[in-house]
Formats: sequence, structure tokens, C-alpha cells
Amino acid sequence: MTSSAADVASEYKAVLFDFGGVILSSPFDAFADYERANGLPENFLRTINATNHTDNAWAKLERSEVDIEGFAPLFEAEARAAGHKVDARAVLALLAGVIRPEMVRALDAIRAAGLSTACLTNNFVSFDDFPGEARAPDRDEVLARFDVIIESSKIGVRKPDPRFYEIACETLGVVPEECVFLDDLGVNLKPARAMGMTTIKVDDPANALAVLEAALGFSVA
Repeated sequence: MTSSAADVASEYKAVLFDFGGVILSSPFDAFADYERANGLPENFLRTINATNHTDNAWAKLERSEVDIEGFAPLFEAEARAAGHKVDARAVLALLAGVIRPEMVRALDAIRAAGLSTACLTNNFVSFDDFPGEARAPDRDEVLARFDVIIESSKIGVRKPDPRFYEIACETLGVVPEECVFLDDLGVNLKPARAMGMTTIKVDDPANALAVLEAALGFSVA
């Protein structure tokens, strides 16, 4: 029998969402378009970002250890070492994306059920400082729905560092076992799952939301 929202709240107290690739359309689609347009191998950009992923140019940018001016030559050097030339600033511009309305509806349903919500994002510029012309339409209205927003650029820690998830739980006043976490990258889900969170990988949004409904016990449509 399906649980009521009140019953579910005793098991889960919070749902945590990644932003890009979950609430926002996946940047990997834009990466693929860039690769095709520039004659790069398939998944070339993802491969660069996955290589030495805790200390590469992208990781340093998302921890605010370098700014965009410092990031560009580092990232372009990594691309050259992998055999191809890229424009680092053009790659960053691919991150704007569009809001997924089905995820916003789910977010609203979760809030209506009385659960807390958090946005957990690796970013290189805080949401407040992101250039307006590069923001997805309605982005700010969606962000306002979250109880808590945890940004790597502000806290100096990025997913998948377990400390990132600890900060999120501490800020929300919950323990990992009381959380469901959605992300599009398995590497980010693995440590959260090891801490006790229920994790959902977002490849296809519809499938992910079906898994989320099953976990929570109420509709998020």
C-alpha cells in the first residue's frame, strides 16, 4: 500500500538535487554538439574532466582555487595533452542549459509533502554571480524553491568529496539515512550512498522520477 506523505516523512526528511544534469538539462548534450562541430572524438570533454578528476583544471575551478583566467590555460593544456585543441571559454559557455519542468514539478510536490529540499552543485561561479545572460530562463525562480543551496565555489569543497555531503546534512539538520539524492554522475553518488543516502542516477529524467516516487511513496508528477 502506498504510504501517505506524513508516513514517508518519518523515513525521509530531505531530497537533495544536483543542478546541472538534473534540474537543468545535461551539459553533456551541449558537450557532444561542441565535439561534433569541432571534429573532436566522442566524449572527449568528459574524458578530460574525468582524468585526475580530484585535481584537474575543472576541479580547481569548482573549488575556487583558480578563476576563469587561470582555468583556461590549464584546461586547454589538458586538452592538448589528450591530442586536441579546445577553447576553454567556449566550453564553459555550454553550461547554461534549460530547466526541466518535470523536475520542478517534482520539487514542488516534495515541498508540499513537507520534506526539506537542497540543491547540491559543483560550480565555478556562485549562482549569485553568474552572468545574467548566461542563466537558464526561470533559473532564479527555481532556485528560490530550495531550502538550502550548497555550492562548491562557496564552500571550497566539491562533489564527490564526502565533506560536501556532510555540510549539506549539517545545514539541513538531517542525517544521510534520511536523505534521497539525485545526480547524473555515478562518481558523485557513490560516496553519498556509502554514507547512507538513498541515491538515484539521472540518465533519463522520467525513469529517475519513477524511482524517486517509489522511494518516497507518493506522486511527484
